[in-house]
Amino acid sequence: MVSAAERAELWVGAAVLAVAAGFLIWSTSGGRTSGLGGGYELRAAFPNVSGIEVGTDVRVAGVRVGRVAGIELDPQTYLAEARLRLPESIRLPSDSAALIQSDGLLGGAYIELQPGGAPDDLPPGAEIEDVQGAVSLISLMMKFVDAQTADDEP
Repeated sequence: MVSAAERAELWVGAAVLAVAAGFLIWSTSGGRTSGLGGGYELRAAFPNVSGIEVGTDVRVAGVRVGRVAGIELDPQTYLAEARLRLPESIRLPSDSAALIQSDGLLGGAYIELQPGGAPDDLPPGAEIEDVQGAVSLISLMMKFVDAQTADDEP
């Protein structure tokens, strides 16, 4: 006969396995939310995509509107081409810009889209021409140190 304590352990174990299975399913789906499954893709070729990976947020005015669907190196230009998945309700003007931004000193990176003012929109699959790649904090500090030492020289 099974005791009450053994039965409780069995239920707790089953609950732990169910939660673990839920996390496994969520993690393999990339943590996508239901609102970002459809939509269309735009492309942007960056000189540097440090901190950006598949699933990274795509934001407009700080609001998450999409995700990075893929990143590949273009063997002809040696630029990193990012595919951005946006919902159908977000249509960007053809002169919009894509910038890689940081969430602070230790935070992650995301792609910020800055809508332009052109009357026509970017069609699905189009490339955003105006891009700015990731800025390395270390290289900025090195430039600052170099500028300071140059100022100190007679």
